[in-house]
Amino acid sequence: MADVRFPAIPRAEMSAEQTALYDRIASGPRAGVRGPYNALLRNPELCSLSEQLGGYVRYRNSLPNKLKEMAILLTARHWTAQYEWYAHRMIGEKEGLAPVLCDAIAAGERPATMDDDQSIVFDFVTQTLRRHGVDDAAFARMKNRFGERGVLDLIYLVGHYCTVAFILNIDRHPLPPDATPLPTLA
Repeated sequence: MADVRFPAIPRAEMSAEQTALYDRIASGPRAGVRGPYNALLRNPELCSLSEQLGGYVRYRNSLPNKLKEMAILLTARHWTAQYEWYAHRMIGEKEGLAPVLCDAIAAGERPATMDDDQSIVFDFVTQTLRRHGVDDAAFARMKNRFGERGVLDLIYLVGHYCTVAFILNIDRHPLPPDATPLPTLA
């Protein structure tokens, strides 16, 4: 892989605003400044807003954590966002996603075994990413199960993680040496 486009900013070269933002992110629930935030630090206002919105969609939205992580994995797979996949597969499995489900998503396949909630989220997210919208049946299933707030939380989560995927892919954000990259899909 080519060199990262947004190398880490040495702390001594950060502005006061960047340093304060870095420290806020590092001391929060993310427990570090990883993923898109190194690139985003170059625009502190955008970084701050993105971190706040990302905090809502990941930690405070109305969907169960397992389903949020499944939606993030589907988004990472769609964009072949290697670092996003690497980070969120570990989190997803800790939240209760079966490794076989993650393997199927990695292979670009519909998992053979999903519970009803997972099936609802899978259909909604894959239609959103592939068709740029959802059919009436997928919308109704999502709304009936999770309410209008759940629908909007899922839409926004997918949109946020599309943006994260773009930043990571354009940055060429590296994977740790022990990571298994997503396969290329046909």
